[in-house]
Amino acid sequence: MTSSIFACRNGNGYEMAKKYRAKFTHISPVWYQLKRGHKDLELIGGHDVDTDWIKDVRQEGQPLIVPRVVLEGWPLDNMLVETREKLQAIQLISSECRKRGYDGIVFEAWSLWSAYGTLQNSKLRQKALNFVQELGSSLHNIVLPRQTRNMQLIFVIPPVSRQAQELRDFTAADMAYLKDAVDAYSLMTYDFSNSYNPGPTAPLSWMRTCIQSVISLIGGNDNPIADNVLKLGPVSNQARHQGSLGRKMDNNMSKILVGINFYGNDFVLPQGGGPILGHEYLSLLSSYKPKLSWDGFNDEHYFDYTVAQELHRVFYPSLKSLSLRLEEAKSCGAGVSIWEIGQGLEYFFDLL
Repeated sequence: MTSSIFACRNGNGYEMAKKYRAKFTHISPVWYQLKRGHKDLELIGGHDVDTDWIKDVRQEGQPLIVPRVVLEGWPLDNMLVETREKLQAIQLISSECRKRGYDGIVFEAWSLWSAYGTLQNSKLRQKALNFVQELGSSLHNIVLPRQTRNMQLIFVIPPVSRQAQELRDFTAADMAYLKDAVDAYSLMTYDFSNSYNPGPTAPLSWMRTCIQSVISLIGGNDNPIADNVLKLGPVSNQARHQGSLGRKMDNNMSKILVGINFYGNDFVLPQGGGPILGHEYLSLLSSYKPKLSWDGFNDEHYFDYTVAQELHRVFYPSLKSLSLRLEEAKSCGAGVSIWEIGQGLEYFFDLL
């Protein structure tokens, strides 16, 4: 089965996880933050753990429970530089996984390292990669009585830069370095637009570019299969199975989880607004009865409405837009990573 990891962070998400558990390979409750306390590092979020919910979702060992652990706050460079703090951070995460009997974690750190300049410093960047490598090794070495597999590390990586390659980008060298430590990569392919630059949430052409950039990382610059993909679009079955390179790409693409959004945005034009959830979207449809339009350039549905003399434009996933994105991931042998199952409409699950 192609991996599919679904984040859940609210009551509806928890209910959807139970109801549609058979459709998932992994569930990632959004529980933990690794941050600096008054004196030492702290892993916050254990108070949110719901053991009864875990039992309801995880039946006969499936789906796997891999909570998200996100780095928060500053400064955290000492965690990378000082051996004591690095070991403390890894121990905090590993001990919590062992204590709770998780199947691993989803680790989100690259965006914070990027925001605070860690990745722009070559020495700190290498230490960041070392941290991820050692964290993966620690999780892989944990053995629980019920497990028939190692704990897993899923690492969140950013989308490709829109212009030239930037220092914050995840590179082929990074992927090669982490090949034994990371079991899967959650590739961010949404949040293309924001309130300062309203527009589609995840243009299909941009999502395709992000996927193709990862294919290029996996295949290398001298990979003719990767070259064909970059020129022609989705990977054909024939290209994916050409000799050892094709097999290599098949194996590695199964470790890529392409980001799919279940939320939308209600923008005030020319600037303003922000994210909306499924129930808010339905309320807008009921109140304003707008006409849905298809943006053929970005492959997303949207509608406009006016309130208090302000023009709003709403982008929200539809069965058509989701089908195109799921097919894009499937065509190259990747899995999907959905943010977030409690934010969508229930009939979205018919596509999974």
